[in-house]
Amino acid sequence: MTCSRCKTKPVIKLPNSQVSLCKTCFIKYFEKKVRRTVRQYKMIKKGELIGVGVSGGKDSLVTLHILNDIINKQRVTKILAIAIDEGIHGYRSKTLQNAVNYCEKNGIKLHIYSFENEFGISLDNAVKKLKLHPCSVCGVFRRYLLNQKARELKLNKLATGHNLDDEAQSIVMNMFKSGNEVSARLGPITGIKTESGFIQRVKPLYFLTEKEVMTYAFLKGLNEELNECPYATESFRNDVKDVLNNFSEKYPATKYSIITSFLDVLPLLKEKYKNGQIKYCKCCGEPASNEVCQACEYIKLLK
Repeated sequence: MTCSRCKTKPVIKLPNSQVSLCKTCFIKYFEKKVRRTVRQYKMIKKGELIGVGVSGGKDSLVTLHILNDIINKQRVTKILAIAIDEGIHGYRSKTLQNAVNYCEKNGIKLHIYSFENEFGISLDNAVKKLKLHPCSVCGVFRRYLLNQKARELKLNKLATGHNLDDEAQSIVMNMFKSGNEVSARLGPITGIKTESGFIQRVKPLYFLTEKEVMTYAFLKGLNEELNECPYATESFRNDVKDVLNNFSEKYPATKYSIITSFLDVLPLLKEKYKNGQIKYCKCCGEPASNEVCQACEYIKLLK
């Protein structure tokens, strides 16, 4: 087998394709695809301040790496990074060090916020006290802090490392549990409509699979360790991930088909739910679906 473009030794066979690429051709392919996504969906505008949510894992470091390159060439747009330390023993400190090292090496300002400082308790201890599923607590607190701190930093956009696999999982999860109104907020650019309380999130890796992201990260030396959250195996998302991976083994186009079909109906979903009213938590003032946001509900229970 040889590279489909230059006939040298390949490093990857692209998912759902007969195309094999060598290191050089794959890196060009990957970066071109990210740039096309950023350009097509107007994820970055000149003069904006762009934040990147980083965990130190492969997806977030790849996102930061490519956006930093794009923004450096524009010169008038600025970039910074935001990291959340949930307080997961033996895990988060290792991945955060990857983020710290990368940002220091590339001159990127990194802002780190922790559950301990912001909520008075680590995720590990919160889970023990609340007796709730770790991912439920973590997801609520992480989203809360990312939005709040992005707004305080006056960001125009917050980029995340969600890839095609992540989005396919979210779509299926919503079909099983949450419904269409939640799915209407998905897509390469999140949200149903512009709202001052929310900092718009963008997903530059939207059309790239986890396998492709992992390969790019390895080839660029961005993340040589595969660290997985110890709570991940307990999650509903992990169950859906396993189902989709099993389907994809037999039917390679599965995840692509989910994304393609979803993007066809997404404009209809956004139109249907565009008049929904956004509430603000009476306790903290953050955007919420009820009178009191879920983060404040958890904080009350912790106290």
